[in-house]
Amino acid sequence: MRKTKKKISVLAAVTLVASVFTGCKNVNDKSADTKNDAGKKVVRIQVSKDTVCGVAMQVAAENGYFKEELDAIGQDLEITVESSSKTVDLINAGKIDAAFGLACNFITPISNGLEVSFVTGVHKGCTKFYSKADSGIEKLEDLKGKKIGVPSLSDSSTLELKRVLADLGFTVNGAGADVEFVAYAMPDLPLALDNEGVDAIGVHEPMATNVETNYEVNTLLDTGSYEKLKDEYCCMALVTQAMIENNPEGAAAFARAVQKGAAFAQANPEEAAKIQLDGGYVTGDVTTNANIIKGLDFNPGVKAARQTFSSAFSDLQKTGDLNGELDEAEFTKVAFPELAVVPETTTYDVTTGEFTAE
Repeated sequence: MRKTKKKISVLAAVTLVASVFTGCKNVNDKSADTKNDAGKKVVRIQVSKDTVCGVAMQVAAENGYFKEELDAIGQDLEITVESSSKTVDLINAGKIDAAFGLACNFITPISNGLEVSFVTGVHKGCTKFYSKADSGIEKLEDLKGKKIGVPSLSDSSTLELKRVLADLGFTVNGAGADVEFVAYAMPDLPLALDNEGVDAIGVHEPMATNVETNYEVNTLLDTGSYEKLKDEYCCMALVTQAMIENNPEGAAAFARAVQKGAAFAQANPEEAAKIQLDGGYVTGDVTTNANIIKGLDFNPGVKAARQTFSSAFSDLQKTGDLNGELDEAEFTKVAFPELAVVPETTTYDVTTGEFTAE
């Protein structure tokens, strides 16, 4: 049953590059202090649509976990349902205080001035890389000298593959790079591979399931099973840095609610898939979407998310995708601060309908 009113908005794009490099502290300071007519603080949360991977946020909205956690601390809630591609625009426009996204999509922008901070890991393993079955490209080492299609040059898929290939001795950046990354819109990537416009592609779920269902491919890398990446959170919950400063209680409540949504999806993927479909967040069918959820690890957590951040930070400095002069300890204080009253993890018991925070 839907317990939270959703506000669906279509917003004009804000220029990302300008916003990232000039910062948005004044806007975010104001947004973190938003209050309703009763004088309560209002936490404005983006719930992503068009992505099965956003099920933790979708369940937290539909099952009332956001409202429950914020009610408990005397705060109010406003939800904006929008595509994950709009997250940075919404943040820079001062329209939201909290959201969810691919972790590696945010690390470099944070270093360049995007004022957001991670608060908890949500799930692991939603990115895969493929070659055509008859291409002769059967393992990662075969990618040397090849062209790889990705959703964008700064997408987490690109950065994750760079991290892995660098470990294998590849040069991944610069004029002498051993691979070439080419950006395509996500829906166009399978066709680009099939037409041999590229030699391999990197995609996120649910596109990965679509590729495996409709094309003959070799799986070169699955972040959910590859040793280096399998324990890392591909997606995390995040809030504005102004919220960390001005409303840490609300930030912690948001994190707890997201953990509940993730724990519910982990324990009951079929019901979670039904909730997101009934809520109009995604298309597809319950069986297919539930199988995607089952194929991911939705056990939420903070410690492993911090380790993910640390590993990615170190690797991206080595590849040159992150400023090598940044101090990890100082950067972590900003990008992944410690919050009180956020559990290490949360689990859900389907039999009792109860959550356990650990």
